[in-house]
Amino acid sequence: MEGETHMATAELAKNPANYTTLTPLTFIARAALAHPDRTAVIYGDIRRSWAETYRRCLRLASALQALGVGPGDTVAALLPNVPEMLELHFAVPMLGAVLNAQNTRLDARTIGYMLDHGKAKVFFTDTEYHQRAAAALSDCRQPPLVIDVCDPHVSEGRRIGRISYDELLSHGSEEFRWQPPEDEWHSITLNYTSGTTGDPKGVVYHHRGAYLNALSNVIGLGLPSGAVYLWTLPMFHCNGWCFPWAVTAVAGTHVCLRQVQPERIFEAIRAHEVTHFCAAPVVLTMLVNAAASTQVHFAHPVTAATGGAAPPAAIIEAMEKLGIRIVHLYGLTETYGPSVICEFQDTWAGLPLAEKAGKIARQGILSLSMTDMMVADPATLEPVPRDGATIGELFLRGSTMMKGYLNDPEATAKAFAGGWFHTGDLGVWHPDGYVEIKDRSKDIIISGGENISSIEVENVLYRHPAVLEAAVVAMPDPFWGEVPCAFIAIKQGQALDEEEVVRFCKANLAGFKCPKKVIFLDELPKTSTGKIQKHVLRSRLAAMSA
Repeated sequence: MEGETHMATAELAKNPANYTTLTPLTFIARAALAHPDRTAVIYGDIRRSWAETYRRCLRLASALQALGVGPGDTVAALLPNVPEMLELHFAVPMLGAVLNAQNTRLDARTIGYMLDHGKAKVFFTDTEYHQRAAAALSDCRQPPLVIDVCDPHVSEGRRIGRISYDELLSHGSEEFRWQPPEDEWHSITLNYTSGTTGDPKGVVYHHRGAYLNALSNVIGLGLPSGAVYLWTLPMFHCNGWCFPWAVTAVAGTHVCLRQVQPERIFEAIRAHEVTHFCAAPVVLTMLVNAAASTQVHFAHPVTAATGGAAPPAAIIEAMEKLGIRIVHLYGLTETYGPSVICEFQDTWAGLPLAEKAGKIARQGILSLSMTDMMVADPATLEPVPRDGATIGELFLRGSTMMKGYLNDPEATAKAFAGGWFHTGDLGVWHPDGYVEIKDRSKDIIISGGENISSIEVENVLYRHPAVLEAAVVAMPDPFWGEVPCAFIAIKQGQALDEEEVVRFCKANLAGFKCPKKVIFLDELPKTSTGKIQKHVLRSRLAAMSA
């Protein structure tokens, strides 16, 4: 207003009292202070409190510093979901260094590529993986210092490093005093994309994003103080979608699980009264198809978050019957994992289970850590109508977006063109603002000018009681251009033929969306993170047609 006196912002400047950088390191310091005696980690017969866990992280940081690890250095880790991997998520950034958690299922060549590309100074590796680790190191231009993690639960393994994790820890000091980063934009972790069409890209996260995504997960999944979290999701996958920091923020309990098997999951949830876990859809499929003698129907509340490919409504329905509530998330390596969440609406509670599951299967709306999203024309960036029918590409922006691709400015610029992150995922925008992914841009099937969502067809296939796994890809057709082809794995003890599959699909889909060919496999090929490899299926189909 005219004549109004405005405050001079110069008199209200940032200072050490009113401004500190955001970093998830503050979570473990607070957990140790507020709940020193609360159980932080469970692994086999190991039980550690938050006070002890924090002291171990300080000793580890101190010992790494003595080895010459400092700000900006990369520390790589090829480890399963063991306590050591959790501790590295705090100890490494305490030094201003960058953690590169590596996929334990990758081949030696790819591991070696990441060690070189990320310029790893130190490499922690589990003795179970000694053969691949040694092969990867033999190809490195500048091999890092190797530190062995010797898990007593592993009967077969061999040390290949100079020192073990426990030996390193014994050299560290609990008096180590870490400092938060001077700038919350400083890098905290380095993750790699799947690299299905070439070498994987190095995705760099910052402290600010890790902090915000962790708190977004706390709120989105409703993690209470003292939540008990089961590690079924690999900690190497987008840093366990940032749950090493999220669970620590609520001083919860990390229940580490080395092997993801249905009987181990059910038993861990029962024995430790697990409240939350995250899992890829393939793990949910394993649980609902486990032997009846293995399955446990839980009386206490259990919440499971799932991401990756949209879980079929039939899987969501089956999980709820086991007493496990599903929260559907969407994200990419570039977005620290969860960036879109299917927030449950009160009005859905009274819906029939199948209809409710269909609502939950949508990807949803922005997570709290993101700023904006749109479904738009990828060429013009014009948003599509919110009609639940018009297909466009999903675009995102926000504080939990990667800094960029390591040493790849061209790919970074392409990903951020127009001030938005280009996900490459195609979907529709519903009137309620929820987005529903229909396909990857390369997986949409265009048949006679009609767009066919392979996900829609797969959801129908998964409803058949004999189908264990299903994937749909485009098959060239001289008349229609391309038509759907289904690859199916059948449940053990069940029988199914092409005629039955087509008949079932015609009863649940428009005719042009139904598979024109069905190929049965014992198991569908998957990436190292459990996603079905459609490019492998397309190659197989091409070879069969040649």
